[in-house]
Amino acid sequence: MAGRNRVGNGGRADALCRAAPERPPRPPGFDGIPASSNDNWLDDPEPGPAIELDCLRHILAPALLRAAEARGREVDTGADQVLIRSGVIGEEAYLQALSFQTDLAIETFAEVSRSDCPLPDRYLSSAAQHGLLPLRQRGKLVWIVAPRGFTARRLCRMVAAYPSLCDRILLASRRNLHQFLLRQEAGDVLGRTAANALPRRFPALSAAPVADDDTSRGLRTMRRLAQTALLSAVMTLTPTIVAPDIWSSVLALWFLAFIGLRLAASLMPPRPVRRPPRIPDHGLPVYTVIAALYREASSVASLLKAIEALDYPREKLDVIIVIELDDLETRAALARLGPMPHVQVLLAPAEGPRTKPKALNCALPFARGSFTAVFDAEDCPEPGQLRAALDAFRTQGADVACAQASLCIENQSDSWLSRMFAAEYAGQFDVFLPGLASFGVPLPLGGSSNHFRTAVLREVGGWDAYNVTEDADLGFRLARFGYRSTTFASTTLEEAPARFGGWLRQRSRWMKGWMQTWSVHMRRPRQLWKDAGAKGFLTLNAIIGGNVLTALTFPVLVIDMAWRSLEGAGGGGFSAVTPLHLTTIAAGFASTIVVGLMGLARRGQLRQGWILALTPIYWACLSIAAWRALYQLLSEPYRWEKTEHGLSSQIRSAAASQTLERDEETCGAVFRPHSALKY
Repeated sequence: MAGRNRVGNGGRADALCRAAPERPPRPPGFDGIPASSNDNWLDDPEPGPAIELDCLRHILAPALLRAAEARGREVDTGADQVLIRSGVIGEEAYLQALSFQTDLAIETFAEVSRSDCPLPDRYLSSAAQHGLLPLRQRGKLVWIVAPRGFTARRLCRMVAAYPSLCDRILLASRRNLHQFLLRQEAGDVLGRTAANALPRRFPALSAAPVADDDTSRGLRTMRRLAQTALLSAVMTLTPTIVAPDIWSSVLALWFLAFIGLRLAASLMPPRPVRRPPRIPDHGLPVYTVIAALYREASSVASLLKAIEALDYPREKLDVIIVIELDDLETRAALARLGPMPHVQVLLAPAEGPRTKPKALNCALPFARGSFTAVFDAEDCPEPGQLRAALDAFRTQGADVACAQASLCIENQSDSWLSRMFAAEYAGQFDVFLPGLASFGVPLPLGGSSNHFRTAVLREVGGWDAYNVTEDADLGFRLARFGYRSTTFASTTLEEAPARFGGWLRQRSRWMKGWMQTWSVHMRRPRQLWKDAGAKGFLTLNAIIGGNVLTALTFPVLVIDMAWRSLEGAGGGGFSAVTPLHLTTIAAGFASTIVVGLMGLARRGQLRQGWILALTPIYWACLSIAAWRALYQLLSEPYRWEKTEHGLSSQIRSAAASQTLERDEETCGAVFRPHSALKY
């Protein structure tokens, strides 16, 4: 084993030896985010020599061990973690050496069952967070420890001072501990927690079925969804049946309110970007990156390559990939990539709905970082995005719980739909959301490139596993708990559906989720006003409600206006509301075009603005998606219609290549020690 580690990883060892600078002193008055802000691992550094490396003195070269110790001081972590995260030695191989040195036995969980763990179900997630699990073995209580941070150094000192502790402490790899927690009865517990933690803690803030007895649960859920669907249908269809002038005027005014808020936010001048001093590596917190994948075998390699390119020390990067139990193709694709020391793969338990938010909740207990980022399978974030997100948190206050990066479509030339999608995203993420954030109102977050304070994410219950647009819901729930969301200047490239079928499934899911979000938060309007204030109340109804309402009512208003115009041309006289309808529709088209052109201009893609001439056709497609979503809300509310990725004829756009080349020199200093580590 020792020989293989020494010879097989020579390139990694050489790279590490070339990067052994002493840790620079922290600048006086430095306003960075210290490691103590991490809420999941022992905060304080353990001073003194790296005695956790004593077990490797006769296995690895002295120069390599000195380099690992220096790198550990540089980034404020144990030297053992430097070697493991660099791929120089495997975690299990290191634990074998540490066990031989300290007489601490290794637990593989081969003969351990849930009954051996005295920890109540509600605390199992804490065991995952802290890498610490109590077990009863041979009539006594022992503690299983998965070393992280400075844990190995502390264990070495503790055992040297108190040898009797060897019978009470066992070592375990992170992989084995997590697999135990996810399998058998423990897996059911974590699966139920992922699906039902939010409904159990805050039932009024979840779209989950009513947690009543099994007999009445389905009836009550269907009744509630039927009421929501019926209310939406009545609000859109009544204008043409009963009191048409009054109802159509109300809908038109609601439509105009949505348009007005959208324009007001979009016309806000861009905020000046503050560039605080770069945080040195030792001042950075552990950062967790989560990606929930399902049938993404063709995309997983490019995603992990993009994560590999992030300008962040690998020792402080915690990557979690969540896949479904039956997704054998993605599991095989991950296996083909070879060993990835800083990446852990979790299998989502089958409990609860099969949705992206439930998969994200499965990963949340295992997140070690003070901050958590969420990426999708097709994402390619800019290398500096994690540091840019930290800058946003540093400069905008402790009440900022989420920072949203911009999403940009990379395959816009694939079809007219992808071109429209690109213009829509440019307006949404580069113009509208930054302006909306400056108003201090809740943001309807995008589903990717969201960056959260992990402790706050746990405080508010994580994601709603029963909401198929979990991002928008979470943005408003954060506001109800007194937190703000913001945007920051960093781009993530995404792939848009290029064919109508894929686009329709994705957009129907979004519309259905917005309907769920609106109905959940408007259950108790008075409480919503109290929690989120007048701005939050109005934003929910104008943005979430307005998005759905405009899509549902657009064909109704067009047909109603056309009918009235024909009646007027036939001698019956024009209706008084016809000008209002005409103004509403014209304003909607104009606002979409203006915001889209502003976004394309900020992206330097104004030459693509001609596609916005197809806005009326695009709106007709949105209406089809909205009515389809309304039907699904009643018939299959929790079904997640997956968007297929990896279908684009463009692998990466030229703009993406230029961005990566431009940032290569900037992030090279950080990743140069690991330059030999490529997938």
